[in-house]
Amino acid sequence: MLFSKETYIGRRKQLKELVESGLVILFGNNEMPNNYPNNFYYPFRQDSTFLYYFGVQRDGLVGIIDVDNDSEMLVGDDIDIEDIVWYGSVESVQQLAEQVGVNKSAPMASLRTICNEALAKKRTIHFLPPYRHDIKLQVFDLLGIHPNQQKEEASMKLIKAVVKMRSKKTAEEIEELERAAEIGYLMHTTAMKLIKPGVTEKFIAGQIVGIGASYGAQISFPPIFTQHGEIMHGSPSMNKLEEGRLALCDCGAETVKNYGSDNTRTMPVSGHYTQRQRDIYSIVEECHDMVLGMAKPGVKYMDCHFAVARLMTDRLKELGLMKGDTEEAVKAGAHALFMPHGLGHMMGLDVHDMEDLDQINVGFDEETRPILDQFGTNALRMGRRLEEGFVVTDEPGIYFIPDLIDDWHRSGHCKDFLCFDKIEQYKDFGGIRIEDDILITANGCRFIGEKRIPYHPNDVEELMRYAK
Repeated sequence: MLFSKETYIGRRKQLKELVESGLVILFGNNEMPNNYPNNFYYPFRQDSTFLYYFGVQRDGLVGIIDVDNDSEMLVGDDIDIEDIVWYGSVESVQQLAEQVGVNKSAPMASLRTICNEALAKKRTIHFLPPYRHDIKLQVFDLLGIHPNQQKEEASMKLIKAVVKMRSKKTAEEIEELERAAEIGYLMHTTAMKLIKPGVTEKFIAGQIVGIGASYGAQISFPPIFTQHGEIMHGSPSMNKLEEGRLALCDCGAETVKNYGSDNTRTMPVSGHYTQRQRDIYSIVEECHDMVLGMAKPGVKYMDCHFAVARLMTDRLKELGLMKGDTEEAVKAGAHALFMPHGLGHMMGLDVHDMEDLDQINVGFDEETRPILDQFGTNALRMGRRLEEGFVVTDEPGIYFIPDLIDDWHRSGHCKDFLCFDKIEQYKDFGGIRIEDDILITANGCRFIGEKRIPYHPNDVEELMRYAK
């Protein structure tokens, strides 16, 4: 159990009030074998929404909330003696249910009867869009909805209720996010200390994965550690770090209660940024810090995103990489050549919080729908008005992507705002991103994490020099 019994009783009570009627089915996750049935190479990770309302970490469980009859049930099978021999004794499903304030439990075979009775009475059955294939098959088996149709058939009423509740973090959730940030600090500062020419990307990535696993439950996502920072999700390779290059590290930890962190830093392999690297880095740094001054309740995060785009355009014009009217350049999406992603995303139990519920439902509302047909803006994950208790990432970046530069240069896309001759000279640059998790407070925002991972250039260089 993650938090107190009362926490889960209160959450389920509020969910019933928001959903109003019908039967809510929340599927927990199952174990995921790797290459044969008993090789559970992948660490078990409970479904986040199931965890939020039922707080039970065991696999093979389903939570039932009968809104009309104000009753709840935990469905799942007790383990048998053979499992106990191999894995040890665990509490019964009934015991697990009682720990989170649920009075009833039932074996998994009863779930079909529960669903059949609800279908026969034409009751509304609320479920969330499944993201794992085994759960999709289970929904198909129980409700007769083909996997290809389950996203459309999922309950929008339930989705909206879950998003409303999970978006605002309580004090106990913020404490967990702070713990995740502590582990993330160790991961990032360890990476900084290990960076030097000749070390492989995979070696450093392996070290930070080990820190996440040894201090928490696991990492919050597969780490990005690469000299090719221009690749948004560049996986670590066996390539050795080279003098004069930049190394981008994007990683985070997940606590034993499954709350995560997500930070990015970009370091000079040689221990010192070149002047050209500092020129670009200072733009990203300024954009990152501007958001800290803007983000507060009532502000649309989409406005923060485009404020960053305008500032970035102005600064790139000063370097001779962009030209023309800033407002027109941003309106045309010219800045997306350098920052093709959004400013940030929600954080919580998921590193991209609740994205299984569709990012449109999580990061936007009716007045902040994204422009889905414009490159760059279509990758904006968070645009809605900020509220106290939201935790979001602040992650501007500048990237020089050779294939994208060639494509835009060849087609003449945004040629009135881009100085391609000068941009060509940066095709070997890589990319820079600075990312932090911020909590929206009553009057502004603050960093998550008491210890701040160095990101100002002199501070990064000082830590790297100290490590040497």
